[in-house]
Amino acid sequence: MAEIVLEKVSRWFGNVVAVNDVSMRIGPGVTGLLGPNGAGKTTLMAMMSGFLAPSAGEVLLDGAPVWRNTEAYRQLGLVPEREISFGYLTGRQFVRANAELQGLSDPGAATEKALERVELVEPSGRRIDTYSKGMRQRVKIAAALVHEPGVMLLDEPFNGVDPRQRMQLMALLHDMGETGHTILFSSHILEEVERLARHIEVVVSGRHAASGDFGAIRRLMTDRPVQYFLRSDDDRALAVALVAEPSVRAVRFVDSGGLDVEVADLGTFVHGLPVWARAGDISLIEVSPSDESLESVFSYLVAR
Repeated sequence: MAEIVLEKVSRWFGNVVAVNDVSMRIGPGVTGLLGPNGAGKTTLMAMMSGFLAPSAGEVLLDGAPVWRNTEAYRQLGLVPEREISFGYLTGRQFVRANAELQGLSDPGAATEKALERVELVEPSGRRIDTYSKGMRQRVKIAAALVHEPGVMLLDEPFNGVDPRQRMQLMALLHDMGETGHTILFSSHILEEVERLARHIEVVVSGRHAASGDFGAIRRLMTDRPVQYFLRSDDDRALAVALVAEPSVRAVRFVDSGGLDVEVADLGTFVHGLPVWARAGDISLIEVSPSDESLESVFSYLVAR
């Protein structure tokens, strides 16, 4: 039952602060590390895995510092986001190299088991530089779990993986979490996290923005004010109809045509808009969210 604890951890590169005063506790089960690109997720993963020293604070694995603690690697499996640089090796050679580095008593058997778990036995005799993006992701996961670590850290593990393989890998990580492993995976895609993790940690611009049950945090995201751009065959009549609705906070005309609409209750607005337009004999030409980036979603959480 391994546990990773971050205590007021910061990391800066020159004048750039990548992670700022982050404290969190990652225990058994599957935890999602969620945040937009550039939020600091990869830097956090590097410090948790002992490949990067914190500039301030501590990263602990079962109470012991991870940095410069070679014994920690017996308990850690890391799947980095960056591409594999050993393309001249076959998949089997790559996974077996990690098994041998871990000093396993039967590295061959461990290698075959890991390849089977990620459904990569058949192409394992090919060189990695002939693999697709999804296959390279899977061979990295096989190498990370070959020594059966108590903690798995996965940085954007589903990038480039096709839908069937993604579901298989999600099932694998779920089962590991259910059997007491500590699984932390990062993603900038809400749907990936929702499928796999109930507990999430949210980071934005290097700061710890939220922590807890995915459902509760997702409701905060859904209930936040949302911006929409609307275009119709009668923008003035549409504006009149919208300002009368409690779910709409503000309506502004756009110089080039159309309306910017601030929505307070997304569910009511989405269901009501076609009804309001039909009642006013208005044809909707364009309906599009204008602030649906993850940056805007998480910035709302930070401001709360």
